[in-house]
Amino acid sequence: MTRSSRTYRLHCFFLSGSLITRVVLTDGERAHESYSCCAHWLLIFKVLFLTKFSDFALAEPIQKAIAAGGYTTPTPIQQQAIPPALEGKDILGIAQTGTGKTAAFSLPSIHHLLNNKKRAGRFECRMLVLAPTRELARQIADSMTGYSKGLGMYVTSAFGGVPINRQKRILERGVDVLVATPGRLLDLVDQRFLNLSKVEILVLDEADQMLDLGFIVPLKKIVPLLPKQRQSLFFSATMPKTISQLADQFLTNPIQVSVAPQSTTAERVDQRVTYINQDDKQRLLKDFVNNENPDHMLVFTQTKHAADKVVKNLMAVGIHSAAIHGNKSQPQRERALGDFKKGKINILVATDIAARGIDVDGITHVINFDMPNVSEQYVHRIGRTARAGASGISYSMVAPDERQFLRDVVKLTGVSPDVVPLPEGYDEPAREEVASRIYGQKPKKYGATPTRNGPARNKHSARKGRPGGGGSGRGGPGSGAGAGAKSDGPKHWNNGAKSFKRRQARNADA
Repeated sequence: MTRSSRTYRLHCFFLSGSLITRVVLTDGERAHESYSCCAHWLLIFKVLFLTKFSDFALAEPIQKAIAAGGYTTPTPIQQQAIPPALEGKDILGIAQTGTGKTAAFSLPSIHHLLNNKKRAGRFECRMLVLAPTRELARQIADSMTGYSKGLGMYVTSAFGGVPINRQKRILERGVDVLVATPGRLLDLVDQRFLNLSKVEILVLDEADQMLDLGFIVPLKKIVPLLPKQRQSLFFSATMPKTISQLADQFLTNPIQVSVAPQSTTAERVDQRVTYINQDDKQRLLKDFVNNENPDHMLVFTQTKHAADKVVKNLMAVGIHSAAIHGNKSQPQRERALGDFKKGKINILVATDIAARGIDVDGITHVINFDMPNVSEQYVHRIGRTARAGASGISYSMVAPDERQFLRDVVKLTGVSPDVVPLPEGYDEPAREEVASRIYGQKPKKYGATPTRNGPARNKHSARKGRPGGGGSGRGGPGSGAGAGAKSDGPKHWNNGAKSFKRRQARNADA
């Protein structure tokens, strides 16, 4: 089968004129192009007039579960994704966090499983949902359990950080829906406690986060284990080029639905930024908490150590908080998240691994204690607030060596945060540094453009950044300083170049 290069696009607008969604319909075989076009226009007609959950052709038990949850009006991503998903088509959905993607793939999938009543065999599952983090996997499993309440379906989750034996016992009898992280899923497959050959529906949620966390290799190992005849649903908050390439490999003639341009921030988030020295961030965070008195506040750091340090300093001044990151055990992570949801603590400090897995109502503030070095992560971070029609505040503390990351965020999102001046008593931040204290980038303000001119003394001195090395070390012969150019970098870099010159002179005399 060859794909047609023709693509049909529809831009749907509210009466106010604001853009709510874009439906991209890609044709199948050229020989059936005219027929497919008619089918697509029928789908477009459905999209325009399905404005309530009761308008969808969902099974009556599912409609009752939706009504019991108090839901009546679908979100834009649900309005666009559910009709083609009910028809068994592959979906590529792009939507911000907090827009209802979980229900968009859960409801039509449960409808399919209910209408095609089969019993999952031993160590089998009928529907597989892949999520990048433990928290997100648990959240999806809880949501799908609620949607399928009273339908006799068994939904379970499998992820690391907890004993695997209990998960093996559950899978032994077969399950309808399995929500898993890629690592634990492959562990179960390798130990022959899971057979994926009978999967009817594959869902990949937060696909871009999967790639950010390095799950591309596990995904490529999982897909060959699945049957070719299946329905595949991909959902992501952003759509970088790598995700498009991944979708081409795993989806067949997908329908793409998008409720926002790529990498846009939530409209109801009041974005603010303050330029500050790194050493003053902790004091500013304490003052911010005392002045704003937030109900539910998320603080994002770039490293696990920084998250623990922030919590330690907040607790030292009597501000109760907790940290959640990869070094915490699963019970510790669940306890911290549970206390945050119940209001026992008002501040949760997290790394980006938890940015997609925290689904807490009423988060009022998101603080970027450290700016993310990947611009898309900024979108996911502030997407934790302003959910379900509410408003929120994001506040970024930008050190001199993080300003380039802020410029990358502005370039990506097209939104410039409001600059909040420093309160009295704070020193003005130092001049901008291109080098990053956290991310290990080279300080571009030093030295000339790296080249590879000089020979390496040995395999160790050839490493990048070694004085006297033959790589792109700053101040060494590879940087141009050893060829007579004077480096304006630190003194020890010039010493490396001088040492190389002396060795060359001795070799010439010999």
